Amino acid sequence: MKVSLNYGHDSMVLDIPDENYMGTLSSKDTREIEDPINEVRKALANPISSRKIKELVSSQDKVIILASDVSRPCPSYILLPPILEELKEAGVSNNQITIVFGLGVHRKQSEEEKKKLVGKDIYSKIKCIDHDIDNCVRIGTTKRGNEVFIFKEILKADFIIATGNLEFHYFAGYTGGAKAVSPGVCGRETIANNHKHFLEPKAKAGLIKGNPVREEIEEIGEMVGINFMVNTVLNSHKKVVKVVAGDVTKAHREGAKYINDMFRVKIYELADIVITSPGGYPKDIDLYQTHKAMENASLAVKKDGIIIVVGECRDGLGEGKFAQALNGRLSPQELIEELKKNFILGRHKASRIAKIHLDSEIYLVSNLADEIKKNLFIKSFNSLEAAFTNALKAQGEEAKVLVMPYGNSTLPVFKS
Repeated sequence: MKVSLNYGHDSMVLDIPDENYMGTLSSKDTREIEDPINEVRKALANPISSRKIKELVSSQDKVIILASDVSRPCPSYILLPPILEELKEAGVSNNQITIVFGLGVHRKQSEEEKKKLVGKDIYSKIKCIDHDIDNCVRIGTTKRGNEVFIFKEILKADFIIATGNLEFHYFAGYTGGAKAVSPGVCGRETIANNHKHFLEPKAKAGLIKGNPVREEIEEIGEMVGINFMVNTVLNSHKKVVKVVAGDVTKAHREGAKYINDMFRVKIYELADIVITSPGGYPKDIDLYQTHKAMENASLAVKKDGIIIVVGECRDGLGEGKFAQALNGRLSPQELIEELKKNFILGRHKASRIAKIHLDSEIYLVSNLADEIKKNLFIKSFNSLEAAFTNALKAQGEEAKVLVMPYGNSTLPVFKS
């Protein structure tokens, strides 16, 4: 069976012997909407549990639109034009609007990257800035004792619109909604104190109620005051299949229901080898992002099995603290123990990779530099074929192989 997995802007093909091939685990192949901009207009015209933007905003308001950064697949260039149309109808001029890219702890973006995200026309008319993690001010404390620091620019707004993409998140339950604020435009301490709850049992993909990470994200969103939300749902080919708009919580829940129907997939047998990819660029822009495919793949593989993950990692390892944790000085077990004693944002993802690797070995196919590969505790390969040959040798000639071409957005649910 020939299978293909996206790799950066390209793909990798592998021929799996029929006797080993269990199948390909994919979400429902929902067809893309032919006119996605019009779909956004429809969502704005029929907001969920909210009045329309043009009925909520004042012509005197300073408006901030929160947008995703380059590491996310959200098509801001599709979402923004109809939103700006509504603001214009309400008498809001372009110089009253600022688009803020929610970086969280991600790197700053180039002007060219910002332009590509929103489109040349919008970039030339609207002020577009990155969130600045070093320019945040305290606005209060959450019920869990997390001091909330927010990008100073956000607090100048009279009206905040959160945009983003909605999919499963491995410990926040789902992306989208108030996540545009937290971690999007929060301070490092706030993000770290929120993310440290990812070790708790209910911090997992597809769960909202009782999930300490998601609950605090939404509490922070309420503290800041999100006036409206617009989220897309994309299919495996990164094409728009659904748009939800309106109240930041209730519209988000409607989108989550749609996600559950599309991306939850039942399996009745665990595999010896799972081959996965985040789905190509930008989801495999670095190892920090590529890791997410490992999380879902780990739900479909046997203990002591092997996960082969294909991710280009053109930007290297990614976030600084994460990269430092993978410099070869600590073993996987030591990384896990370190995090239990002292939660360090960024290093938390390194410990997750370590945990997955101890349960089921990880093989990585990437374009990482050789000096980086040699320090990783996971095995690195330059080709998918080489990784598969080694995995088959380790697991035995009768090993059962499952393929997850879009690991980030496919949630295996094991039914024993």
